[in-house]
Amino acid sequence: MRLVFAGTPAVAVPALEAIAGSRHELLAVLTRPDAPAGRGRHLVRSPVGEWADARGIEVLTPARPREPEFLARLAQLAPDCVPVVAYGALVPPSALEIPRYGWVNLHFSLLPAWRGAAPVQYAVLHGDELTGASVFQLEAGLDTGPVFGTLTESIGPADTSGDLLGRLAGSGARLLVDVLDGIEEGTLSAVPQPADGVSLAPKLTVEDVRVRWDEPAFAVDRRVRAGTPEPGAWSMFRGERVKLGPVAVVRDAESLPPGRIAVRRARVLVGTGTEPVALGEVRAAGKRAMPAVDWARGVRPTLEENLG
Repeated sequence: MRLVFAGTPAVAVPALEAIAGSRHELLAVLTRPDAPAGRGRHLVRSPVGEWADARGIEVLTPARPREPEFLARLAQLAPDCVPVVAYGALVPPSALEIPRYGWVNLHFSLLPAWRGAAPVQYAVLHGDELTGASVFQLEAGLDTGPVFGTLTESIGPADTSGDLLGRLAGSGARLLVDVLDGIEEGTLSAVPQPADGVSLAPKLTVEDVRVRWDEPAFAVDRRVRAGTPEPGAWSMFRGERVKLGPVAVVRDAESLPPGRIAVRRARVLVGTGTEPVALGEVRAAGKRAMPAVDWARGVRPTLEENLG
């Protein structure tokens, strides 16, 4: 098939590479426009755009995919299908109708669970033990289209959203190519999603990953892992924000009030609503990330100080 690939972040690149190495013809990529990043706020190409630039593949960057110029170019390219991975913009019906087989989306959940922008983060946050990926027909609703194929992936007790997303990006890329092969061969038909089991996963905000120390230790652990690496779990210390890496629940330590810091030999404990947790990495404002014991050695928390 003749394909235009739609995607933006690094997690979409494995699928793009798999498609480029498949029997299908990659005509162009569609990605979000260059965006300011870093301290200098210089415009930066998306990872998908960078990949295509390096290989001399046409890159389409409309501000909105309803723009007449984009729609005209897509029609001119005449793709049979547009595979999508984390493109990051709503696709209007006028664009969905152009390819013969429509737009086919790789989504990192077992639909209809966790429809939305952050399915992996919500799966970790809510303590799911199993997740996966789904390839479905894109339509006007939010991740509501019929499903061509799925795969499953276990969530380990120490998995961060970054760990899980990395694994799903690789296995999902293979699933997406298999689905495209099946569509071309006429051996696959999409199955409507069940009406039951729908849950939503909107983008996690910075406030969503502020650690709530009065929660049970297992919930603190999940919140930090869900926010790792993005948007980054955090708490306040001496009036400044500190980012926190994954923690470990400690069952053999004395009870501490929620948020209370206690330095114990080779670990830094913080009280929760139940048992304490041991901090992993800590990154103070304007500083590099460092092991919690090194951070504590520098700030020397008193016996009465808290994270909050």
